[in-house]
Amino acid sequence: MKSLDDVVCPPYDVISDSDRAALEARSPSNVVRLELPHDDGGGNRYERARELLDSWRDGGVLHRDGRPAFYGYRMSYSDPSGRPARTVGVIGALGLEPPGEGILPHEETTPKAKTDRLELLRATRANLSPIWCLSPGTGLSTHLEPPDHPLERALDDDGIVHEMWPITDPAAVAAIRAAVESQPVLIADGHHRFETALHYKEEQRAGATPGTPPDEDAVMALVVELTEEQLTVQAIHRLILGLDPDFDIVAALEEWFDVTPAEPVDRTILGRMREAGGMALLTPKQAFLARPREKVSEAATHDLDSSRLDVALSGFPAHQLVFQHGWDHCAAAVASGAASAAVLLRPATVDQIAAISRGGVRMPPKTTFFWPKPRTGMVIRELLA
Repeated sequence: MKSLDDVVCPPYDVISDSDRAALEARSPSNVVRLELPHDDGGGNRYERARELLDSWRDGGVLHRDGRPAFYGYRMSYSDPSGRPARTVGVIGALGLEPPGEGILPHEETTPKAKTDRLELLRATRANLSPIWCLSPGTGLSTHLEPPDHPLERALDDDGIVHEMWPITDPAAVAAIRAAVESQPVLIADGHHRFETALHYKEEQRAGATPGTPPDEDAVMALVVELTEEQLTVQAIHRLILGLDPDFDIVAALEEWFDVTPAEPVDRTILGRMREAGGMALLTPKQAFLARPREKVSEAATHDLDSSRLDVALSGFPAHQLVFQHGWDHCAAAVASGAASAAVLLRPATVDQIAAISRGGVRMPPKTTFFWPKPRTGMVIRELLA
């Protein structure tokens, strides 16, 4: 029997081509085959995903729970400083509402096509992975004490332990529901899947049975209490591609930032940025620290490195911006010549995320990277007819 480690996968949008190949090699039942189906083999790839999902249900690969449940979910890991940390939340069906009402997006989405996730949802009629939401209401974590031996356990390649257990006790279910409903929730991760679910809901409304709330009125979500001890928020950095080799990026940034040479980039760079109160610029010749001038802080939409950098980049010549998590990946891209330069950003704080979401003005796209990521395939929510 295959270990759960071999059949779950990360969310679709953080899986590279090489990651997908490695996951597929682990097991013919790895859920990446549903999340990122191939075009080969004939037929529409979304139809192939539906056929595979049906065969897994019929063949016993998937187990359908006999009664509705919430699912407690715990991720145990070491935070960036090496200290033990845990994130505990609950997976359930979250009622869909327009943005700004019961569900609050916290950052803008990029204009990438949402048709891929929509076509997959249409074909499979299943939520394959949860969106990740944060509850500003207090007390949710107190209702999610895990049992001594959670039902399911998986270890990912980063050494993170993922554990899950069903919650069916009526009193516990009621307490969790009340905690989540007490205040609007914030979307931490999964903005595109949330918007896709809203679109699909509108598509299906015409065929809904009067008086019966259809399954399309909700989306599978992991909800975690919005507290510092429950969350690890990292930054998403920027790779700048396609600049003319003669363009002086340091001079261009100096209008907005105090740019000073820095020691070579290594694992201490994020700490040095924090101490200096600024970003880091990586060029093929030199690394720099870039402390914001008052001018850019006044012009920026938010007190965030992503907002301040947007102001500066608006005056740059034509270029391509690529979002990249991990300072080491950014440094490697610049060193190899794949990027003209990179800008490392400081992460937003939990308080900033909460304040901006309640204020209704979203952060720039790809500002936050919530980590670690829940595994896809631990729970699949069917949209029954």
